[in-house]
Amino acid sequence: MIRLGGHGLATAGDDPVALARAHRAFGYGAAYVPATLTAADSAGLAAFEAAFAAENVMPAEVGIWRNLVTPDAATRRANLTFAADKLAVADAVGACCAVSYIGSFKAGTDYAPAAENMGPECFEACVETVRYLLDTVKPKRAKFALEMMQYSVPDSVDSYVELIRAVDRPMFGAHFDPVNLIMTPRVYFDNGALIRECFDKLGGHVVSCHAKDIVLRHQAALHLDEVQIGEGVLDYRTYLGELARLPRQVPLMLEHLEGPAYAVARDRVFAVGDAVGIGFVNRG
Repeated sequence: MIRLGGHGLATAGDDPVALARAHRAFGYGAAYVPATLTAADSAGLAAFEAAFAAENVMPAEVGIWRNLVTPDAATRRANLTFAADKLAVADAVGACCAVSYIGSFKAGTDYAPAAENMGPECFEACVETVRYLLDTVKPKRAKFALEMMQYSVPDSVDSYVELIRAVDRPMFGAHFDPVNLIMTPRVYFDNGALIRECFDKLGGHVVSCHAKDIVLRHQAALHLDEVQIGEGVLDYRTYLGELARLPRQVPLMLEHLEGPAYAVARDRVFAVGDAVGIGFVNRG
């Protein structure tokens, strides 16, 4: 069984019971943890965990999404403080992970391209940053993870393996979004091999995954676009199959859609599951 999650719910607001029930009614078995929760809100954290446990909806991710290696010292300190708070939130509610991109050495940006991002100085900064967050927060349940990106480390399966070894902390996990690693036509047309490689090398570390799709446009320069699930080439048969083979449930989270598009994406993922004989927690 796979736990699918995402946004697109008809119910809005901060009431955890109503929110948890809305997730289950929508067919979700996993959820993004609301950005409004903070580590200081012990009552809110406890209420969230209890409500989602009652509906059998797994807290999947707490998003950080800050530049954690920016050369602007004041911004970096503020972003690390924010990241530590979100990791503490993830641990308090029993989420799978708190996740971020590492960021960029280009000041004033979130994760913009920069030559320094691909060099040894960024790798070392990444190792130092991950260790700092884990050693500061000391999470017991939630892992810290980095989303693989096209132009900052980790930018490949092997670079993630190398990073995990270098960080050398058991609470550092791996996040997987195969669309982010499709950067050449060869990989694009055989992305099932990329997916299998990721789970072969990182499966024991993967704590959460993203779901979207990708299409290669016929233009003079190489151009890849993110699209709605089912409108690109991502090998969801392989993706779901590899997720289902894991010895534990790892959430698969829909993202970057608007309103009713989440229901479309959900149903398309369910349809692939039906075709390959894989079920989903809380599917109606």
